[in-house]
Amino acid sequence: MSTLVKHFAGPSYLNGFFGKDLFNEYNTPAFAGTVPAVNVVENEEGFRIEVAAPGLQKSDFKLNLEKNQLTISAEKEQKEENKNEKYTRKEFKYTSFQRTFTLPNTIDGDRIEANYADGILSIALPKREEAKEKPARLIDIA
Repeated sequence: MSTLVKHFAGPSYLNGFFGKDLFNEYNTPAFAGTVPAVNVVENEEGFRIEVAAPGLQKSDFKLNLEKNQLTISAEKEQKEENKNEKYTRKEFKYTSFQRTFTLPNTIDGDRIEANYADGILSIALPKREEAKEKPARLIDIA
């Protein structure tokens, strides 16, 4: 396998990684939710999920791993207030999303790491050592 990062394309056992992508989206006057774009990339060491979420802060995110389910969620409350001589107008806007991914059994859940920079939440999902592809080797015959 090349050391170049390749985009997630296909073997059937990996389709479950995307197949369980669940999300909730609500649209009410007090709540506007959208689901951000997500990239999933695989390399020799594991997978990386990149979530495009500009305008949020690191503290707005919550990551939860339960069994093989990784849930990525965020919630942000924005308040806007206009004061005039005769009235005060307040508006509240809540933005949130949630996505859940079923991870393959090859992921080492204890070593998952995440960071948020420049509007991108990046989650590293390292493979277990036994799941990494081993280079070909010559076996001596005794």
